[in-house]
Amino acid sequence: MRIVIVDDHPLVRNGLRAILDKEEGMELIGEAESMREAVSLIEKTKPDVAVVDIKLGGESGYDLVKRLRHLPCAFMMLTSSALENDIRMAQESGASGYVLKEAPPEELLLAIKMIGKGRSYFDQSLLGNLLRKDPDDPIEKLTPKEREVLSALGEGLSNGAMARKLVISEFTVKKHVSRIFQKLNLNDRTQAALFAQAQGIGSYSLPDKQEDGSGVSYGTKVE
Repeated sequence: MRIVIVDDHPLVRNGLRAILDKEEGMELIGEAESMREAVSLIEKTKPDVAVVDIKLGGESGYDLVKRLRHLPCAFMMLTSSALENDIRMAQESGASGYVLKEAPPEELLLAIKMIGKGRSYFDQSLLGNLLRKDPDDPIEKLTPKEREVLSALGEGLSNGAMARKLVISEFTVKKHVSRIFQKLNLNDRTQAALFAQAQGIGSYSLPDKQEDGSGVSYGTKVE
C-alpha cells in the first residue's frame, strides 16, 4: 500500500514515518506540508491513501480532500481535534476516515489498512457522538432481537457464532444485521461493534493484528 503524509508539523511527519517504515506492506512514497505541495505530490504519485491534517498552516485539509477526491486515492484525516463539527466536515469533504493523533500506532495502522481497502474508519472514541444524529436514543429504534444481535456484534461474534448463541439461522442473523445498519445509519460491522461498545453493550477490543478484514475488524462488512 502506497501512502503519503500531509502535515505541516515535522515532528508529526517524523513520527508517522517511523510507524509506517516498520509495517510490512506499507510504503511511504512522499510527504508534504502545504496545500500546493500536497496537490502536486498526490497528482504525481497517485497514492492509495493520503494521511492529511485538517489544518495546514493557514489552509484547510478539508479543501485538499474536496479538490482531489475525484482521484483514486482515499483520504484519512489525522488530527488532534475531537470536535463533532470537524468530524462532520471530514465526512462531507469526502474523507474515508478520521483518527486522533493520540491514537496508538496499532489503531492508526488498522485504520489505514481498512481505508486502503475502500472502507471507512472513524476513531472509536468519537463514534458514539458521531452516530447520534437524532435527539432520541438510537437504541430505541431497535427491536429486542436486534438489540441482542447488536450486543453480539459488540462481542465480536461472527454470523455463525451469533446464530448459535441466539438460536436462529445465519440468514436471520444477516437480516437483523442489515436492519441494524439501516436504523442506526451504520456502514459496516466494525462501526456496529464500536457503537455497541460506546453504548456499553458487548466487549469489543482492538485485535493485535488483522490482515484480511475477516470477522469483526475495522471496516468488515456483512458476510
